[in-house]
Amino acid sequence: MPIDPFEFRTVPSIQVAWGGARRLGELLAGRFQARKAMLVTDAGLVKAGLIAPIADALVASGFAVQVFDRVVADPPEHVIVDCVACARQAGVDIVIGLGGGSSLDIAKLVAVLLVSDQALSEMYGIGNVKGSRLPLVMVPTTAGTGSEVTNISIITTGETTKMGVVSPQLYADFVLLDAELTIGLPQLHTAATGIDAMVHAIEAHTSKHKKNLLSDALAREALRLLGANLIAACRDGSNRDAREGMLLAATLAGQAFANAPVAAVHALAYPLGGHYHVPHGLSNALMLGPVLRFNAKAAAPLYAELADVLGIAGGGSVAARSDAFVAHMEKLMDESGAPRHLRDVGVTADALPMLAAAAMKQGRLLINNPVDVSEEDALGLYREPSEPAATGNEEGRQCRPDR
Repeated sequence: MPIDPFEFRTVPSIQVAWGGARRLGELLAGRFQARKAMLVTDAGLVKAGLIAPIADALVASGFAVQVFDRVVADPPEHVIVDCVACARQAGVDIVIGLGGGSSLDIAKLVAVLLVSDQALSEMYGIGNVKGSRLPLVMVPTTAGTGSEVTNISIITTGETTKMGVVSPQLYADFVLLDAELTIGLPQLHTAATGIDAMVHAIEAHTSKHKKNLLSDALAREALRLLGANLIAACRDGSNRDAREGMLLAATLAGQAFANAPVAAVHALAYPLGGHYHVPHGLSNALMLGPVLRFNAKAAAPLYAELADVLGIAGGGSVAARSDAFVAHMEKLMDESGAPRHLRDVGVTADALPMLAAAAMKQGRLLINNPVDVSEEDALGLYREPSEPAATGNEEGRQCRPDR
């Protein structure tokens, strides 16, 4: 069969190196002429002692380093404004995002705003960024968001709303994948970010409009690695093999969904984050099962393929393999220890219509879903994880903490 035309974009350079962050200055000195670095991160990583050795390595290689550690989860616009002001005062000429998805998202926009007269408010949406940016480096410390290889930044723009900037300028120049940085990640965060990456792979593989051969290949390999390593990483946070597999998988999934965009799981997850401050990975975990079942009417052949990727035993019809895939994903989420019901994160039944209405505002995501989603559909999808939990030994399904 002929191949449908498509374009695939990603970052120009990715280096995988256990312990590479301790040599970050050496790695960057030969790649960039810039020497005044802004390291964008969060206070938790500074407190954990993760940042100081990396900053020291940069200084030892001739970099002047300004550390901005005021990034928070679901970062609001004022964090970007504050970071840009600090960077300008220091004369920064290279931006390094080091942390979870929020730090990486902030770093991308700061690199643009430092050389642009364009207002941040004009950048929201798809393809609205004008001009260039400073050199940009990404070093993720979680295995989930894939932000290190996407052209997307998600920013909180009001008390309960988020907006995205999607533009090719947000692709970084260099990405370092050092899984040693993920060793201290707690079990719940490991589960949440890992499930987030699985959602990226699944939604890229079933994306309605831009799915292509390259994004499919990356999504499948990402899901294979995640399926093989998620529970191992939850049960033993110091498992190097599992941590390396998870981090690489998250990056592969990020490359996939940067080109074949995510859909209804994310559209329904964002209101949970905006209104209830549920971490993004956990909100995805809550909505994945309902959306998988809802989409199966159109996506069953693709789910059957993914059942084979995950090595799920059994055979039968496409429908049977699709059902087996959905059941397997539910089991993985149960075993990961992630919350499985909306009430677990403080969401009450009377809030569901409001959430459904908010989800319908995520048109840029819903358009990619393999099945059209109405507001009534969204309400029904929210109701599924609101049902009472099944009885049984819930404790026995939980991963033990890393420490």
